[in-house]
Amino acid sequence: MDTPPLPASGQGNVEHLDFLRNLLLNFHQFAMQLRHRHGQRDPVTIEDEYDVQDLLHALLRLKFTDIRPEEYVPSYASKCSRTDFYLPALKTFIEVKKTRDTLRTKELSDQLIIDITRYRAHPGCSRLICFVYDPDGLIQNPAGIESDLNSDSDGFEVLVVIQPQR
Repeated sequence: MDTPPLPASGQGNVEHLDFLRNLLLNFHQFAMQLRHRHGQRDPVTIEDEYDVQDLLHALLRLKFTDIRPEEYVPSYASKCSRTDFYLPALKTFIEVKKTRDTLRTKELSDQLIIDITRYRAHPGCSRLICFVYDPDGLIQNPAGIESDLNSDSDGFEVLVVIQPQR
């Protein structure tokens, strides 16, 4: 069953944005539940960023019908890039990251700053949500990164969500 199209503005957008925030804030609990399966079945594990993207894509389908994966965004520093998900009804891009030994605090911050600059230039984007899944707690001061990068100015909103936070 398809959800009705989102209204251009108003309560429908707020409802859908609340759904997105709730989904991201509870993603780790969802992932942990997948480890505990019925009948001694093998757990579903999240090994890398693509696993996070696949699970998030499936969860987004609960609320959104028009989800465009790998939408191209303007180049930055001569590098072309694609977003992980684009929700055109909300003019929202979602960028997914998963921490690893080579993606810790400094590298993550640098990548997010570049992503924000890149997406700000996209004509169809009024919001960028950066979801960082950090199950091993590799990010020092995740609340500080969120606070430093979250913004809402010039018609462009940035929401960084790092989960879980310890």
